[in-house]
Amino acid sequence: MKAIIYEKYGPPEVLQLKDVDKPTPKDNEVLVKVHAASVNAADWHLLTADIFLVRLMTGLLKPKNHIPGLDVAGRVEAVGKKVSQFKPGDEVFGDIGHGSFAEYAIGNENQLVLKPSTLSFDEVAAVPVAGLTALQGLRDSGKIQAGQKVLINGAAGGVGTFAVQIAEAFGTEVTAVCSARNLEQARGLGADHVIDYAQEDFTKSGRQYDLIFAANGYHSLTEYKQALTSKGVYVMAGGKSRQIFEAMLLGNLLSEKNGRRLGNISAHTDKQDLLTLKEMLEAGKIVPVIDKRFPLSQAAEAMRYLGTGHARGKVVITVAE
Repeated sequence: MKAIIYEKYGPPEVLQLKDVDKPTPKDNEVLVKVHAASVNAADWHLLTADIFLVRLMTGLLKPKNHIPGLDVAGRVEAVGKKVSQFKPGDEVFGDIGHGSFAEYAIGNENQLVLKPSTLSFDEVAAVPVAGLTALQGLRDSGKIQAGQKVLINGAAGGVGTFAVQIAEAFGTEVTAVCSARNLEQARGLGADHVIDYAQEDFTKSGRQYDLIFAANGYHSLTEYKQALTSKGVYVMAGGKSRQIFEAMLLGNLLSEKNGRRLGNISAHTDKQDLLTLKEMLEAGKIVPVIDKRFPLSQAAEAMRYLGTGHARGKVVITVAE
C-alpha cells in the first residue's frame, strides 16, 4: 500500500510517499481502507518535535511511529477476532493516534464510531481531534454553562470553528476573535459578537468573560486573567510553544482558590465523546469547515499549509474516492 513515511523529525520535506506492507488487525483492532484524513496541530508537533515533550513520548532521537495522521475516515476492510462493534463494509471515522496518512490504517474499535450517512468521508475526517479538543476543553476543562459569556480566541482554525459552534450549542453568548477576513465566517457559525484581533485587543477592552477558550493562545496568562470574571475560566488549547508551556507550568500558580482558574486542555480519544460529536453532526449543531483538500501524495504540502497558521477551518487529505 501507499503511505506517507517520516523516519526523522523535521520540516514537511522529510515526509515521503512510499510502498509499505498493509497492516493486519490484532484481536481488538479494525483495519480501515482510508478515504480521507485531516491535518492537525498535533501532527505538526509530532513531525517537527518543536515541543521537546514530543520526543519523550514518541522517541528521543527519531519517531517510533513512522506513518503520521491521527484523524481517519473510511470503510472497514477487516476486523480482529474480538471486535464486536464493527464488520467489514461499515463506514467509520475517529482518532486512531497515528497511521492515517496511508491507504490502509489500523485503529482500536474504541477509537472509531460509525459515520453519519448524510456526511462525506472528507467532512467526518475533519472532526475527531479538533472536535474532541473543542468539546472537552469547553465542557470538561471550562465547565461551560448556558447563559455564560464565552470568548473563543483563534475562532477561524480547525479547533476554533468547532469551539464557536459547540459554545453556541450550549446556549452561551459567544464572542469570536479572528482576523478581518474570517469575521463573517465566525458569524455564520453562530458567534454573537466578533472581534478583529488586528483592530482590538480584547484583553485591554475592559470587557470580561466567564470562559475564554484559546484555540490559538498568543496573549500572556496575566492578560487572559484580567479578561476573566471573578470566577472565570481560561483554557489553553493551542498556540506557540511558549504559551503552551506557560499554561502548563504557571496555570495552577496563577489560579485562585475560589476564583479565576487558568489551565490547558490535552484532548484524548473517548468513544462516548466521538458519539456526542456524531449526534451533533447529525442534528446540524456542528458543521465541519474545510479550507483545502490535498491528495495523499501532497501530504507535505498539506502539512506546510497548516504550518503557515492561516488555515480557515480544517485541511483534509483525500486518499480514496
